This record gives sequence, structure tokens and C-alpha cells, in this order.
Amino acid sequence: MENTGGQLRGKHCMITGASSGLGRVTALEMARMGARLTLICRNRARGEDVIGEIRHRTGNDAVALMLADLSVQQSIRELAAEFLSRGEPLHVLVNNAGVFNLKPEVMADGIETVFAVNHLSYFLLTMLLLERIKQSAPARIVNVASAAHRHGTIDFDDLGGERRYRPMRIYGQSKLANILFTYELARRLEGTGVTVNCAHPGAVATGLATNNGALVKLLMPLVGLFMRSPEQGAVTQIYLASSPEVEGVSGKYFVDSKPAQSSAESYDSAVARRLWEVSERMTGIGA
Repeated sequence: MENTGGQLRGKHCMITGASSGLGRVTALEMARMGARLTLICRNRARGEDVIGEIRHRTGNDAVALMLADLSVQQSIRELAAEFLSRGEPLHVLVNNAGVFNLKPEVMADGIETVFAVNHLSYFLLTMLLLERIKQSAPARIVNVASAAHRHGTIDFDDLGGERRYRPMRIYGQSKLANILFTYELARRLEGTGVTVNCAHPGAVATGLATNNGALVKLLMPLVGLFMRSPEQGAVTQIYLASSPEVEGVSGKYFVDSKPAQSSAESYDSAVARRLWEVSERMTGIGA
């Protein structure tokens, strides 16, 4: 990737899902820009491996690891509380973690895993850290969405696919939720100095979906020959997190580092408000 110098020097940045794929590349590039990083990973060993790689390849030692299972709301709350207790600013939050499941799976909170990780973890972590982000303004929030949102619709009567679990619809719904959340949050953050945008990384060869059994894991390297590399896929989210060109730009969907049109449903402010209210209830925010 292009050397962008010290664009993030003095900025504290948090990245979820940082142990592999897009998150790992994003962390490496932001470290090269001089950022102080907090990496959110589920597995300590993999997180420590990434930190070692970042320090070796960039010379940036300002990298910390925090552990959380983003499918479990209590884990997210503990993560946020620990971070806030440190008294540090937060200039950039990159909500990057994601999952794709071929079969339904329900986690500890009784919520289907794809919706829990891909949307509710973005919502809950952002809301828990939002006051600190506002205090750190100018600040940015970047949500990693996907063009797969066009395959989804928000089914408020069946968010977890209990009636009929169709993997692409469930994944698309979660990615549509990312965009609706981005647009609604941008409306609510007007005038605060905090921007929020979302990105489509393209079809990227990452570890996404390799949790779906041995056959999928075996086939993914072959499929990956026709996909973008994580380095290519991470360009847009890194751009949104760091570029002076998008200073003050908020509430947009970006593809290949350019604003793009998302689906018609993503612009429905009534759906966005209802999703916000449902998300508050499902996470207990504001209760």
C-alpha cells in the first residue's frame, strides 16, 4: 500500500476483529500512519501475533490488545468499561468484525449470531464509547458494511431467521443494518465533530465463512483466487479512518474510496429509527 506517513500520529484508534483479514491489514496500515492502536480480538494468541507483526513491520510500539467475544453483550460491556477506565481519548473507531453462518446459531444472549456480531456489536460498542468519542472530536467512526446488503431486508418479525434461515438473506440483513445504523447515527451526530461512514470492501479472501465446516474451509482458497486480497479490500476503510479528503464527511456509503448509492431501503429513515429502537431494546442501551 501507499505510504501515507504520519496522518494518524497522536490519534488513538480502536479496531474490532483485528486478528486477521481486513482488521489485521487495517491495523498494520494505521500503525504505519503513527496511530496508537487498541486491537479488539477474541483469541489472545492470535492477537499477540498481530501485535508482534505490527511492531516488527512498522516500528510502532503503541499497540494494545483487548479481548472480547463480540457475540456476547456482557463481554462488550466489560470491554468498553475497561477502555473507558483508562481515561484515554478515542479518535477513530473501526467496527470491522463480522461473521457469516450457513446454519442458524444462537449465542448466550438468545440472539442469532450473525445479527448479534455484525450489527448489535457495532451498535452496542459504539453507543457505550460514544461520549468518549465526542470528547475526542474531531473523531471518526467507520462501519464495515457490504454490497451484500442488497440481498437483505430488515424483517422485524424474524430478525434471527427462526422461520426460515437463508444464509445470504441473514448476512445481507446484518449488512443493511450497518448502513441504516450509519445513516441514523450521522443524523444524530450532526454538529458534534464526530463523523460516521460505512464501507464496502469488495469480495475479499479472508477467514469469513471458514467456520462453516471442513468443506467450506477447503474450498475457500480456491474461491479466493477470484477475490480481492485483504490488502485491496481494506483500502476504503483505511481511507475513511485517515484521509483528510473526508474530513467532515458523514453519513455516506463508500465503495473503492468513493461515495456510492446504497439500496433504496437503506435510505428509509422510518426503518432506520425503528431499527435503532429495536437495537436499544435488544442491547439494553438507555434502559
